[in-house]
Amino acid sequence: MSVTELPGPSRPEPAPPADPPVRSTRGGSPFGALLLRLHFYAGVLVAPFLVVAALTGLAYTVAPQVDGVLYGDRTTVAEVGERPLPVADQVGAARNAHPEGSVASVQPGTGDQATRVVFAAPEYGEKQHTVYVDPYTARVQGQLTTWFGSTPATTWLDDLHRNLHLGAVGRHYSELAASWLWIIALGGVVLWWRRRRASRATVRHLLVPDLSAARGVRRTRGWHATLGIWLTVGLLFLSATGLTWSRYAGANFGAGLDSLDARAPLLSTALTATPSDPADTDGGGHHGASGAGGVVESAALDRVLTAARTAGLAGPVEIAPAAEPGSAWTVTQVDNTWPVAKDRVAVDPATATVTARSDFADWPLLAQLSGLGIQAHMGVLFGPVNQLLLAALALGLLCVIVWGYRMWWQRRPTRTDRRALVGTPPARGGVRAVPRWVLLVGVPSTAVIGWALPLFGLTLLAFLIVDVVLGATSRRRRRTTTPTSPAPAGR
Repeated sequence: MSVTELPGPSRPEPAPPADPPVRSTRGGSPFGALLLRLHFYAGVLVAPFLVVAALTGLAYTVAPQVDGVLYGDRTTVAEVGERPLPVADQVGAARNAHPEGSVASVQPGTGDQATRVVFAAPEYGEKQHTVYVDPYTARVQGQLTTWFGSTPATTWLDDLHRNLHLGAVGRHYSELAASWLWIIALGGVVLWWRRRRASRATVRHLLVPDLSAARGVRRTRGWHATLGIWLTVGLLFLSATGLTWSRYAGANFGAGLDSLDARAPLLSTALTATPSDPADTDGGGHHGASGAGGVVESAALDRVLTAARTAGLAGPVEIAPAAEPGSAWTVTQVDNTWPVAKDRVAVDPATATVTARSDFADWPLLAQLSGLGIQAHMGVLFGPVNQLLLAALALGLLCVIVWGYRMWWQRRPTRTDRRALVGTPPARGGVRAVPRWVLLVGVPSTAVIGWALPLFGLTLLAFLIVDVVLGATSRRRRRTTTPTSPAPAGR
């Protein structure tokens, strides 16, 4: 008789693979893992912008030397005389050489510096024409098209650093770099400190690379991290000062200064007395423009300068004629090297009396720090030393970035069955594993920072969206590609 085979016991279908558990990552803890992943992706994706900012900033550090080579025969005098001629004579010579436009400002020459007579006109736009005059002979040495006092070469280098000569659109690159620089720098400090603390290292091990480490990623990480520690303060300074005049974050910073009433105080130029007849001239018959478009009594230049010197404004100054009739002229100290001299006075050109004053020492603290920070960022606050420090920061940042990419390459899988071009990113899951109170504090804080630094906030949000989408896609792919075990044959 035939025996009918009975089916074997049924077995349940295998369940789809669950999401991989949050594993311990190189960060050592959920917070460390999250910070490591942020530092990794910020470094990989933002570093190209930082490279461009570092290279263009490095070029800008030599702007004073470039000016000296290209324009030294105009901006400086060959022989310093005993006493400068009256400013009115110098402005008269500049006017004869440049009859167009109106006199916007005058910087009387001191030492070997030529007098700068700046002419403005609507057709010049934001730029001006500056005529350089020997203060001891009134000889016109030449003229340049300037931008807020900067020569064409300095203006070109400045535009290269700020916007790559792409206008408003190009400013996004520098603001993005400055917005992320402080995040990357501080994150690197925390990660390196956590790593060294785990090995009970001393402060020396934080600041000096381990030269005994074997060649490879460990040695590269040591150079990357320790140099980053040394550069941190300077990088934070560059990030903060760069953001103060960026397009979006700078606007928020300015609004904050306004709300705190922390801007440099305005200098009142109101006059109560009847202004002198603008057609008056001095004995030499010198005429000029009195401001943005009116006629000026040239002798007033020397009267106003004398009044300002008597009021204590020493060193290089800039004289600005009144913007409209019936207003005072202003004289401003323009010495931007430390210790800076930025005092200002308003002078009645008819009576040579000081009608208002604003001293740098009386400015709000934030206004002082902002002004000093910008000058240091531009490399002029401490003269050549400032230039050298900025150049060192730029070169150091380039080295840190190169070592960071080198670590990425050194960590690449090299097994035949797992070969890859670069290293894998740190594992996901840090957000799910951090304590809830960290999220309750961190999410609102990040939102506030993202509002204050819009380009940081937008790029961070874009990264999170892309990361979530990639993670979901990866999990779905694992579920669909995992083979199911066939049912066993019955007996």
